[in-house]
Amino acid sequence: MLQEVLVPRILLCSGEPILARGLESVLRQVDSFDLLPSCATLTGLQEQLAINKPEVLLLDLSHEVTFSVLSDLKQAAPETSIVLWVTAISTELAFQAMGLGVRGILRKQLPAELQVKCLQRVHAGELWFEKALTDSFLNARRVVLTNREGQLVSLLSQGLKNKEIAATLMVSEGTVKVYLSRLFEKAGVKDRFELALFGLRNLTTGQQPPAPNGQSYGRRSVRGLRSLLLERRAEPSVEVHPRLAPVRSPVS
Repeated sequence: MLQEVLVPRILLCSGEPILARGLESVLRQVDSFDLLPSCATLTGLQEQLAINKPEVLLLDLSHEVTFSVLSDLKQAAPETSIVLWVTAISTELAFQAMGLGVRGILRKQLPAELQVKCLQRVHAGELWFEKALTDSFLNARRVVLTNREGQLVSLLSQGLKNKEIAATLMVSEGTVKVYLSRLFEKAGVKDRFELALFGLRNLTTGQQPPAPNGQSYGRRSVRGLRSLLLERRAEPSVEVHPRLAPVRSPVS
C-alpha cells in the first residue's frame, strides 16, 4: 500500500499585488505545493488561517506586522510555520521575530529557486535565515535584564514619567531614578529617550509578570523584556548576502 504524500498548503499574504502575482506564478509551478488564494490584508489573513489552516504562511513584512500581530497569528494558527517576506530587516527585529516563533526570513530579492527552497525546508521542519543575518546575531551583544528592570523599561517605553512608574510598580521615585541610572550604564545609553527606543524594539508579548505582594497592576499592562539586543556596529539593516544558512531544528 502506497503511503499518501502530504502536499503542504502555502498561503501568501502581501499588500504588494505585482510582487505577489510574480511569486504566485512561480509557486504554482511547484508540484509539491498547494498554493491557496493569496490575501492582501491582515483581516483576510485571519479568515484564511481559520478556514484553510495552511502549513506554511509567507507573510509580507509591512508596518502593520507588529510583534503583537505575530504573536496573535501564532496563537491563532500554532501549527502554521511563518516565514517573513522582506526587503530589509534589522537585526533586532529579526531576533525578536525568531523569539516569537517565526521559522524563516526570506528576502524578496533572492532568485525564485531559493525562495522555493526556503519554503520547502521550513515545511520540512528547518529554520531558514541568511548567513549574514546569523552572523549579525553573533556580532551583537545581549543585555540581560532582571524582571523589575524589564518592567521599568516597558513602562518607560509607554511614555510614563518617573512618578507614574513609581506608582505602577509600588516603589519610590528615588528607587526609579536608581534603576534608571543603572540601566543607562548597563545598556550603554545616554538618556531615557534612547532607553525607551531600545525598549520599543524589544518588547516581548509574553505573560505579564506578577505584581508585588499579590497586587494587581490595574488597567495598565506591564510587559517585561527578555533582553536588549544591541548592535556592536551601527547598521540600520543586514546587507543582502547570496549565501544562505538553513538551520536545522529538532522541533517545530
